[in-house]
Amino acid sequence: MSKKKKRAKSHKKNEITKGILTVLEREPSKSFNYKQVASKLEIRDTESRNLLIRRLGELKKEKRIQENSRGKYQAITNGKYYQGKVDITTRGNAYVVVDELEKDVFVPFNRINRAFHGDIVEVDIFKRKNAKKPEGEIKKVLERKKVRFVGIVDLQKTFAFIRPTDIRMYTDIFIRPEDIGKAKNGEKVLVEIIDWPDKADSPIGKIIEILGIPGEHHTEIHAILAEYGLPSEFPHEVEHYANTLDTSIKQEEIDKRKDLRETLTFTIDPKDAKDFDDALSFEVLENGNFSIGIHIADVSHYLKPDTILEEEAYERATSVYLVDRVVPMLPEILSNNACSLRPHEDKYTFSAIFEMDKNCSIKNQWFGRTVINSNERFAYEEAQYIIESGEGSIPEAVSIRNKAYTVNKDTVQAITTLDQLAKKMRQRRMDSGAISFDKVEVKFNLDAENQPQSVYFKEAKDANKLIEEFMLLANRKVAEFIGKQKPTKTFVYRIHDQPDEEKLMALNSIIYRFGHRLNLKDKNSVNASLNKLLEDVKGKKEQNLVDTLAIRSMSKAVYSTDNIGHYGLAFDYYSHFTSPIRRYPDVLVHRLLQHYLDGGKPPNNEHYEELCKHSSNMENLAASAERDSVKYMQIKFMQDHKDQVFAGVISGVTEWGIYVEIIENKCEGMVRIRDIKDDYYTFDESEFAIIGERTHRKYQLGDTVNVMVKSSDLIKRHLDFSLVDQQE
Repeated sequence: MSKKKKRAKSHKKNEITKGILTVLEREPSKSFNYKQVASKLEIRDTESRNLLIRRLGELKKEKRIQENSRGKYQAITNGKYYQGKVDITTRGNAYVVVDELEKDVFVPFNRINRAFHGDIVEVDIFKRKNAKKPEGEIKKVLERKKVRFVGIVDLQKTFAFIRPTDIRMYTDIFIRPEDIGKAKNGEKVLVEIIDWPDKADSPIGKIIEILGIPGEHHTEIHAILAEYGLPSEFPHEVEHYANTLDTSIKQEEIDKRKDLRETLTFTIDPKDAKDFDDALSFEVLENGNFSIGIHIADVSHYLKPDTILEEEAYERATSVYLVDRVVPMLPEILSNNACSLRPHEDKYTFSAIFEMDKNCSIKNQWFGRTVINSNERFAYEEAQYIIESGEGSIPEAVSIRNKAYTVNKDTVQAITTLDQLAKKMRQRRMDSGAISFDKVEVKFNLDAENQPQSVYFKEAKDANKLIEEFMLLANRKVAEFIGKQKPTKTFVYRIHDQPDEEKLMALNSIIYRFGHRLNLKDKNSVNASLNKLLEDVKGKKEQNLVDTLAIRSMSKAVYSTDNIGHYGLAFDYYSHFTSPIRRYPDVLVHRLLQHYLDGGKPPNNEHYEELCKHSSNMENLAASAERDSVKYMQIKFMQDHKDQVFAGVISGVTEWGIYVEIIENKCEGMVRIRDIKDDYYTFDESEFAIIGERTHRKYQLGDTVNVMVKSSDLIKRHLDFSLVDQQE
């Protein structure tokens, strides 16, 4: 037989083998005879049918398939179902992330079996020879991540469908007439899935909230909150309970606390802040050392366990900072009034007070409940002016008081001294291996109708870093104080695991194209080279891309009762103590700290671990909502700049196009591969590029290109760009 005929025969054999496995694995619970397999593969000639029969017998002998009854064949599965979390791609296929497996399990669309993105499922993995990645089928949904979805109403005569706006939600939702309510065709709504009968193509749902007309600001912001199950307002009974609290300052309560009302104290916050949950006090001691107090609003004085207010704070677990508003964890009576450390008002606080020398060595420390009266309220810009000038004459251009004013010399000395100490503490952290993530934060100047007028970037200057360092000090020392005690005590830590080595290697391969390199030799080398990388890219076109990729290569910081330290900060002990107005875990830390100061025994660890998991989960949802709100406002901003050419950096490359981030405003959009008309482009994964077949022109990650807005979709929060000057 000639080599050509041998190759053809071998190819045919491989094709039939592949076809057999595909047919059987598509429906692994069923068995098929050779006629049924032949029919599905559309095999009609005698030669191919005989080869099919022979291959069925051979695959059985090789134990790649099984014969259940005479002539009936079925796929062989592992017999063991794995539990994992579903990650549905934008193309409709899925991966199941299984903790005990090295690689994620690929699940094609036709084997997802009604699982949604984020669900916990049982997955069956197929046995395949020489398979590069595991492939399987979802057998059972164990736990739905969510049953509420945002979508658009498609109203028919006697029923409706909801088309979800989440691109990873692959099915529409059927609404019976009695569950439509007052929703109109084309409106954006929140729907809850109530059933999915076995024979139904779509799940059945009920409209529970009408969000409004798609594209309108009010609708889209509320849709973002609804998508993540986040509340937009407080229940009436919670507001009523909060408003009936006695928030007056009582002498009998002051007598139980350390009275620091005569100590120089001030707050430094963003100029548009509504709540001030931390203050600093400063005093020069007779021995030349400094007494520095970090004073935190004593939320736990008002927020009591087993109350309706406590239940609401626990459910929310965090404040949410959207582009145009704050959705607070606590009602306004607490967050903006009783617990806000406003100037010239007596306030209950929980404090960490340190005696520190000029070299930042801590000689003494004290933790406990206090009462303070803040002398001044500064914006970061005002404190920055004092740091830079060394003077207390705040000009009108910087002032948040609408006029120039003068700060006394004691306050100037306090701020400048604290700045010097903060710089030393920061340098010490960096020398210990802390990683300096100063990622650019996108902000918008909005008009009265919440239309974006301009984009600006929030920059962390010395005044911001001063506050950051002393908050870090309090958080670390509180965690150390409890964490080092024996026997071990139940406590809420903020932990951060070491980065994944594979992610660091992937980061290295990308930044190499910009002329950067990480040293992955050991932990100290990684941290030092990461800091050098983040410093080197400052002000360069690739800064935001590299900052984002570097953050993604890190593990996520979470709350836990199991302390493993904080990798990014290079702390062995770390907690969140400083923001109980906006973070529920900080309230827990205050309660536990006071409990131990009073000589209490450790409470149930498992209970607190559950509280930690819930808080971490809610923090992630809030962060996703915040990112979506920024993306929404970026698209809104770009809609008014459709005729403008922007310089951008290619921030992502996929088989269907390139993502471009505009340098001047960080807005990101896609140039679809089909819209690049000068050649036929294909995706080269190894090069992070798309390459023209005829011209060999390459668009690669990190390249600078010029783009214009082609189309925008506020509802799906998507921007399409077109390339300008392709011929260059």
